Amino acid sequence: MATNEDLFKKIISHSKEYGYVFPSSEIYDGLSAVYDYGPFGVELKNNIKEFWWKSMVQYHENIVGLDSAIFMHPTVWKASGHVDAFSDPMIDNKDSKKRYRADVLVEDNVQKIEDKIQKEVEKARQRFGETFDEQMYRTTNPRVMENQAKIDTIKKRFYASLEKNDLADVKALIEELGIVCPVSGTKNWTDVRQFNLMFSTQMGSVNEDANEIFLRPETAQGIFVNFLNVQKSARMKIPFGIAQIGKAFRNEIVARQFLFRMREFEQMEMQFFVKPGEELEWFSYWKQERMKWHLSLGIPAEKYRFHDHDKLAHYANAATDIEFEFPIGFKEIEGIHSRTDFDLSAHQKFSGRKIQYFDQEKNEGFVPYVVETSIGLDRTFLAVLSNAYREEKLEDGSERVVLSLPAILAPIKVAILPLIKKDGLPEKAREIMDVLKYRYRCFYEEKDTIGRRYRRMDALGTPYGITIDHQTLQDNTVTIRDRDTMLQERIPVDGISEILGKKIAPIS
Repeated sequence: MATNEDLFKKIISHSKEYGYVFPSSEIYDGLSAVYDYGPFGVELKNNIKEFWWKSMVQYHENIVGLDSAIFMHPTVWKASGHVDAFSDPMIDNKDSKKRYRADVLVEDNVQKIEDKIQKEVEKARQRFGETFDEQMYRTTNPRVMENQAKIDTIKKRFYASLEKNDLADVKALIEELGIVCPVSGTKNWTDVRQFNLMFSTQMGSVNEDANEIFLRPETAQGIFVNFLNVQKSARMKIPFGIAQIGKAFRNEIVARQFLFRMREFEQMEMQFFVKPGEELEWFSYWKQERMKWHLSLGIPAEKYRFHDHDKLAHYANAATDIEFEFPIGFKEIEGIHSRTDFDLSAHQKFSGRKIQYFDQEKNEGFVPYVVETSIGLDRTFLAVLSNAYREEKLEDGSERVVLSLPAILAPIKVAILPLIKKDGLPEKAREIMDVLKYRYRCFYEEKDTIGRRYRRMDALGTPYGITIDHQTLQDNTVTIRDRDTMLQERIPVDGISEILGKKIAPIS
């Protein structure tokens, strides 16, 4: 998949310059794959959280929230399988000294073959026009069939090797496919090894008595161990969901690509509990519902696609990813999984406690099945930012950088800008600011020419600017400027709040 590294670098640079994202501990040369959200980044992040929470919890009467602790009893991670199986296969290139995930190298190779198929399909579509039958073409064209057979062979062998933990064959496959290190360009690979991704620490007053505990690598288990508490206290009937936003930690050996893969990140998850046998129906429902949510962010549909899993996790009977086209290519932004009853049954076994739902109508108890929706908050932040970043050449020959963020998500909703710093204009602007700030996140600025201030607000992503000029003092009107169109209109001061309310309405 074609990538745009230059655009990605510009977005990273812009994020720092305009107070969205800073490298963590930068004065000490930073900490790899850890980032801090700046004054405007934290606002955007909180707005995304609120938008997700409202759509998931407030708008569904059968979904409630939870905020579970980061530290959990160590047996939780034994029951969930993380202690024994939460690892990635890693391989090093001896020349570049760079480390890679073996599965990512193989999947990138498969993607290149899939891209070849897609090119053949698109050429045929243009040649045959409306009469083109894509399905028939894919199953009859020799070149497409040959490439598809290559993909199927690679996947079958690769997943079988991972299943058996045959890491020697994983390395052999990488060598046979001729995969080279992106940095050195050589095939001088080490053996493949498994690395557990959980951070561990000690809890206790002295080392001898301390217990080893883990920083949670996912937020889901906090929901599962609280299933009975939530179900009983909130009086929930199946089907129902439990939603949570929280931090998770993974000791990613290969952490790169800015906010896409971090060691400390935030997840927005919802676990939906259903009757056994109904899970695939609900899986299909949430698959479509979650895609609708992404599209409601105002991002074009062609930026998203589903990627169904060929190899399912041991606990799942169906899984798909929603992938977003970042500047670095299509990558996972959310996972929807049918987890069966694996988690609740495992915790029931390891804790010795009965974790079941009692159906009073049928007078029977059962362990519910679970459909999970898990979205990366940091990746969503990056997707929104990537989609919004634009460089424009204007009619007068000048250029501007603009973040076309949806108004509902924008960190600053409205800039309050007195035309000049005298003649009573700042005082009038402050009056307006003091009224609006209780309803909208505002930004007051009087330094520099009005044109430069407009450009700064465009680059910051502020959707509307209110300019107070000499006419304001005469007739109590101001101009409101639209970030994207740059058009201005005159409106009464008394109507600003109502007009902004209509413009900054939730995305439909």
